[in-house]
Amino acid sequence: MDLVPALEEPLEQPLKAVLGPATAKVMAEHLGLHSVGDLLHHYPRRYEERGQLTHLADLPMDEHVTVVAQVAEARLHTFASAKAPRGKGQRLEVTITDGSGRLQLVFFGNGVHKPHKELLPGTRALFAGKVSLFNRRLQLAHPAYELLRGADDESAETVESWAGALIPLYPATAKLESWKIGKAIQTVLPSAQEAIDPLPESLREGRGLLPLPEALLKIHRPHTKADIAEAHARLKWDEAFVLQVALARRRHADAQLPAVPRKPAPDGLLSAFDDRLPFTLTDGQKKVSKEIFDDLATDHPMHRLLQGEVGSGKTMVALRAMLAVVDAGGQAAMLAPTEVLAQQHHRSIVEMMGELAEGGMLGGSEQGTKVVLLTGSMGTAARRQAMLDLVTGEAGIVIGTHALIEDKVQFHDLGLVVVDEQHRFGVEQRDALRGKGKQPPHLLVMTATPIPRTVAMTVFGDLETSVLDQLPAGRSPIASHVVPAADKPHFLTRAWERVREEVENGHQAYVVCPRIGDEEDDPKKSAKKKSAEDEAEKRPPLAVLDVADQLTKGPLHGLRVEVLHGRMHPDDKDAVMRRFAAGETHVLVATTVIEVGVNVPNATAMVIMDADRFGVSQLHQLRGRVGRGSAPGLCLLVSEMPEASPARQRLNAVASTLDGFELSRIDLEQRREGDVLGQAQSGARTSLRVLAVIEDEEIIAEARQEATAVVEADPELTHLPGLRTALDALVDEDREQYLEKG
Repeated sequence: MDLVPALEEPLEQPLKAVLGPATAKVMAEHLGLHSVGDLLHHYPRRYEERGQLTHLADLPMDEHVTVVAQVAEARLHTFASAKAPRGKGQRLEVTITDGSGRLQLVFFGNGVHKPHKELLPGTRALFAGKVSLFNRRLQLAHPAYELLRGADDESAETVESWAGALIPLYPATAKLESWKIGKAIQTVLPSAQEAIDPLPESLREGRGLLPLPEALLKIHRPHTKADIAEAHARLKWDEAFVLQVALARRRHADAQLPAVPRKPAPDGLLSAFDDRLPFTLTDGQKKVSKEIFDDLATDHPMHRLLQGEVGSGKTMVALRAMLAVVDAGGQAAMLAPTEVLAQQHHRSIVEMMGELAEGGMLGGSEQGTKVVLLTGSMGTAARRQAMLDLVTGEAGIVIGTHALIEDKVQFHDLGLVVVDEQHRFGVEQRDALRGKGKQPPHLLVMTATPIPRTVAMTVFGDLETSVLDQLPAGRSPIASHVVPAADKPHFLTRAWERVREEVENGHQAYVVCPRIGDEEDDPKKSAKKKSAEDEAEKRPPLAVLDVADQLTKGPLHGLRVEVLHGRMHPDDKDAVMRRFAAGETHVLVATTVIEVGVNVPNATAMVIMDADRFGVSQLHQLRGRVGRGSAPGLCLLVSEMPEASPARQRLNAVASTLDGFELSRIDLEQRREGDVLGQAQSGARTSLRVLAVIEDEEIIAEARQEATAVVEADPELTHLPGLRTALDALVDEDREQYLEKG
């Protein structure tokens, strides 16, 4: 029995023990900071120099800002109001300046007394608040402020050091201003000396990086800009290296698992399928297929990411991998994110295979197998039959949604799992399906959203990557244009004329809208929505139901227009898709349910309403639904955003290139660093605070090499306790599996 209790690691101390419960509560709820270590890793967003201040001229609208400025004038106005009919209402207007511009501060009611006494002309202070527009002038209403008691204080430092000091400005919230966070950090900063260094000493010294305690000190209390640069260089390495070690350990663990090698039979199902293909595979498809077949033939599980442009023929590559596994006596399962997509895949795979998909049926081929569909909305009898076909091994291939993961679903011998549109699935679901094999099945993950190499290494670092970047012959070019509906309404009129022309030429069109239009049923939801929209002074995004109605009565009168959205009954969705695929419907007005996998070669035009409300990669995905046949495709991006806005620049970028990899780079460069990894973090705050995935390509690549070497030499990290601690912090309970949420 230990008579002396174990001492708590200083960095693991809860903040409430150090800062008091009220501050700790706000930090936990609004910033996700719980321990001393969390707070030390909450780095400044930027630094103010007292001598050379934020340019008030460049303030962003609607954002919380912190500025350092001097009071130029202060005026107290008294006025009559409903609350103070006798002229007792008070409003304090303070004008502050930093030499580059002026900004108005306003205080009302009881809030005027303290600032009226303190904010006298000539006073310098930090001010924090949300920038708004009033009477065409920028203002901060009721900003929080902290006076800068400067060189004239007897006890203060000298004028020079005061004016030259760097003031760290932290990512803050309305509930906790930057300087309060700064004060809290000063309280815990001595604990930084106890920080255990996660980097192996040889690596740190070899690359000339600061020790961790020194880096933490320099990032929070820099004396010079060189201090900040040194601290950043060190902390970027921490993030890149710890993340890559987590991924390398995953790769290493997977490589230890046993798997059944699956080699296709020489004259089996795969050969029969290849013989009946009406076209030859592209060089890219052949190369990627070889990589996959080589992996399938080994005795540990394949983990491969197949990324390819919209329409580059990923499904064909995946189908050939599935046939190879069926040839070798196993079964293959394809997991699709939506029922529409699962049905679509099932239809197209059965069509591509012909009589080979009718194994055991009358008229089926000797070498064939059964291809079944399993989704949540199927009737009981059909579902029971599909499950029976899986457990007996009658069905070699199953295509389904999350329904495949349920406990009741059993396989005879699951050999390969293909996950389509990886970013829609969490790792728990993938692992649940993998757990249905007698031994771990091989895994092929597909995504149609091209991912720059660095992001692939950061988010999918546990997967080997194959890229299809060549479009199959017979694919038609897609012309994309931005339609500025507000500046040039006649362009929109012309857009609808173009849709009619496509239909008159025997083709079909999609119209995509950001929302369905029946959301108002829930009063709470609509009220909440409204206030956020009011604040942004934007109208709600256009809705499928409204737009379809307007088009039918107006510019597309006389054409057969139907709607498709996620809240429809699955049978109705399927019926709508079938009519559209059969050419019975001229125009399909839909939400993004058509974003992936929908394949109607006769659809040549797409009009995307409120295109600025969609992300770059989403627009690229949507656009890939047209130009799938022999006729050229047309994609019109309709937006009311002004010419100079970032949203319009984004749309211009989409219109100017069809290269998805180029677009994914643009997309990442334009997004805020916090969400660069998109869904990689399963909703948890990003683990990257100083590492910029696109800019720090070299660091990530080098960290990956170092991490792989470290893990190969010492998979359990027995000799690197600091690294183990950092890993536990990165891959905590909530984020245990964030690494594969990409």
